[in-house]
Amino acid sequence: MAVRRRPSIPNQTAAPPNPDPGGDPQPPNAAPSLDQFSLAPPKLGLILSVLALFLIPFFYLLFVHYQVESDLRYYISICVALSLVGFGFTVGLIPVAARYLLRRNMFGYDINKRGTPQGEVKVPETLGIVTAIVFLVVAIVLQLCTLTADSDWLVEYNAALACICFMTLLGFVDDVLDVPWRVKLALPFFASLPLMMAYAGHTSIIIPKPLVPYVGLSVLDLGVIYKVYMILLVIFCTNSINIHAGLNGLEVGQTVVISFAVLIHNLMQIGASTDIDYKQAHAFSIYIMWPLLTTSLGLLAFNWYPSSVFVGDTYTYFAGMSLAVVGILGHFSETLLLFFLPQILNFLYSCPQLFGFVHCPRHRLPRFDTQTGLLTGTNDMNLVNLFLRLFGRCTEKSLCIRLLIFQALSCLMCFGLRYILAGWYK
Repeated sequence: MAVRRRPSIPNQTAAPPNPDPGGDPQPPNAAPSLDQFSLAPPKLGLILSVLALFLIPFFYLLFVHYQVESDLRYYISICVALSLVGFGFTVGLIPVAARYLLRRNMFGYDINKRGTPQGEVKVPETLGIVTAIVFLVVAIVLQLCTLTADSDWLVEYNAALACICFMTLLGFVDDVLDVPWRVKLALPFFASLPLMMAYAGHTSIIIPKPLVPYVGLSVLDLGVIYKVYMILLVIFCTNSINIHAGLNGLEVGQTVVISFAVLIHNLMQIGASTDIDYKQAHAFSIYIMWPLLTTSLGLLAFNWYPSSVFVGDTYTYFAGMSLAVVGILGHFSETLLLFFLPQILNFLYSCPQLFGFVHCPRHRLPRFDTQTGLLTGTNDMNLVNLFLRLFGRCTEKSLCIRLLIFQALSCLMCFGLRYILAGWYK
């Protein structure tokens, strides 16, 4: 978690003395030069192991378990290959961008290491912008490889990219200007407008079978109300990742877990269905999720404990919007919300503080003990502190792993519920 430091305004009335008469005057509190800055190497061993762990089951389902059409299998393979290229570019560009962000005084201090030498290190911030840019480039190149000019998905695909690009811009503005929370809640609404204008899908919902005798309908058309639901889903997805944060690797880690769960769900639906349009909807989701997964892993290589970069609100808004658009356009928003179970619980538990009924500090973080290196839960109402109060003190890395395991178990529970309720619920 970062404590932001804004660039100081130089004194206009008196210039500082210049120790080198032949050189340029040096401003006070100048940021380190590009030559002096050195970023810690990425944790590629860990990240490549995680990537392999994702690739093996995905390709098993794609090539062995399910009978997927050869052309669709070919396009998905291209998507994975381009996404892996995006991973390489993300890892290569982050150190370059970090130098320039630090030069512009866009850095922070790690609160959870305050009182230690690591807590005094200037950590470059807003590196989520690199992930978002590489993602958009990969997604656009992928569009050229998978969609034709007369494709039915071209308009919605472009609308999705426009929303993601717009949300990334607004997130970067937030990182620069540090806008208040009431403004942050409204930002996703404006970013979702391209999707609302381009959406041509259904606005009806299937009534659960146990409720059909009481409602008298099996399908209910919600009309405008459905689009209001879509906007609310976008607002929730973008902000829920943003508030379930505060540990090295937590924001990116939860996105990686949810993205992989969405990919497995998409592949399972493609393999089990014979409807062409239904398959195309889930293929569209795969074309968005693989670039998101690999570029996020590239960022996680630097953001995992101990973090050498901070992701900023740019990343959380970008990741939340990416997940929201695939849930909406892929028509599996209910399943997506089940994948977001920890975020839902965190939001509901945080509501008294978020809406001002209970005092809400700027950073709702645990207390760090400099003697033991352990975190202690406070009375702040979020999952980070709740886990510490329930399971006892631990290191920041252990706490992050526990929360990510909880995220993964929630996704597994979602798959279990879908299997148990299939044929009975809908």
